[in-house]
Amino acid sequence: MTAKGDNVVIRSLTQIGACGLFLLTILAAVPRSLRHGRETVRQIWFVGAMSLTIVMTCGLFVGMVLGLQLYDVLSIFGGTSATGTVVAIAIYRELGPVVTALLFAGRAGTSVTAEIGLMRATDQLDAMEMMAVDPIAYVAVPRFLAGVVALPLLGVVFCAMGVFGGHLVGVTWLGIDNGTFWSNMTATVDVHKDIVNGVLLKSFAFGIVVSLIAVFQGYTTPPTSEGVAYATTRTVVASSIAILALDFVLTSFLI
Repeated sequence: MTAKGDNVVIRSLTQIGACGLFLLTILAAVPRSLRHGRETVRQIWFVGAMSLTIVMTCGLFVGMVLGLQLYDVLSIFGGTSATGTVVAIAIYRELGPVVTALLFAGRAGTSVTAEIGLMRATDQLDAMEMMAVDPIAYVAVPRFLAGVVALPLLGVVFCAMGVFGGHLVGVTWLGIDNGTFWSNMTATVDVHKDIVNGVLLKSFAFGIVVSLIAVFQGYTTPPTSEGVAYATTRTVVASSIAILALDFVLTSFLI
């Protein structure tokens, strides 16, 4: 391995270690941030409710495309009645939590990074420390908790819209019997394995990772406009890699 490759590996490991230490700092500051409950609720609205439009729209079209593709494949084997089942399992176990997390990282994660980065660039975080206000408890923790709370809820909405999109295409457009569509789905989908483990647990884990990366990149960014731009880009790249890698790890344990 070249010296340049060694430096990249060392920098990456250093960033991962610093991010882990930052997580411990955030967790230690959670009790102190309870007095800022209104700020946490405001951040949940900002990263959660303001992301509903893109999550619902993408969920609908993902379900519609999945319904079309699966109907075409299953028709070869004469199993079009299983379209609803396969759509639901694919969305609940993989597409729902993963695509929602990627959308969340691109929409809310970058916003959090840019907002905290601008606070760093304009010395607002230093001013808070001078006024005896803990910036970790007031700025970092509410945004971290907001992402952890919002992402599982957004994942549920995405899955609901995905199943609705599959039903719209399968039943309304392609003519699958409505009773067959729903009965096969409800008979096959397992609440614990598919919904709790597939949607809620994965979305909760992705929420921790994406929120941590977004807050960490914003809080540690160099106080320049170029530094904020790079931090925002790093948030998307690191979050996307972390989501897909963590999805593989979780799937290997939950399957």
